[in-house]
Amino acid sequence: LVPFFKTVALYFAVAVGRPPSWLPCLLKCLPVAFLGVFVVLHGISLGQERHSYSRRVLLGLCLSCVGDALLVWPWGFLPGMAAFALAHACYTAAFGLQPLRPWAGAACATLAAAAAALLLPGLWGVLVWAVPCYSLVLMVMVWRGVSRVRLFGDLWTWTRLCSCIGAVLFAVSDAMLALDAFYLSASPAYARHAVMFTYYAAQLGIALSVVDSRTMAALSVASEAPCRSAACCPGAQTPPPRLRQ
Repeated sequence: LVPFFKTVALYFAVAVGRPPSWLPCLLKCLPVAFLGVFVVLHGISLGQERHSYSRRVLLGLCLSCVGDALLVWPWGFLPGMAAFALAHACYTAAFGLQPLRPWAGAACATLAAAAAALLLPGLWGVLVWAVPCYSLVLMVMVWRGVSRVRLFGDLWTWTRLCSCIGAVLFAVSDAMLALDAFYLSASPAYARHAVMFTYYAAQLGIALSVVDSRTMAALSVASEAPCRSAACCPGAQTPPPRLRQ
């Protein structure tokens, strides 16, 4: 993770506020690229099910790099937003649908609707439907990230909390970006710094969640599998004890 923190510092020192060019583009993408390297070094394969979480997170990071590069230029806003929507879909697939936590889904849907209503007067053209659709995809990802947290029992881990915090910070970063672009008449001082700081923190949290993904997948399967032991199954027959000869 040291290269990630170094390139984040380099981006803030050199690239923030510079006109669009390949240098700011490279410096903007490098931190997320190094998070992808971190995921790969932690362990990944193409076929094994135990690495499915890491594969989806890695794909989300790669798509985020594409989105970062496109958003450097004004013409790349729509394709960049599409790339990030696909990244959120990958993160959502990694987080899974269990446990469902409908109360968290309802809260995220309410926030997405409120954000769309707030931003709608400042939208035009294709953005009128593209931004609300993106907000919905984003909040679904937040819902699934929040739902992963289990505060009690054997399945609690700090990495699940990292994915939750990462998902929430992603929404905070995008909310600040959207308010600056479509709602506020003038950009506040250091608005770009706040957007990018929360964005990199979000990606870091999601990347860290791969640390024990294989172990937690095994524990989840074990906890959800029906008990087949004689102690848990009243109908099971217990074999007679072997007598000492």
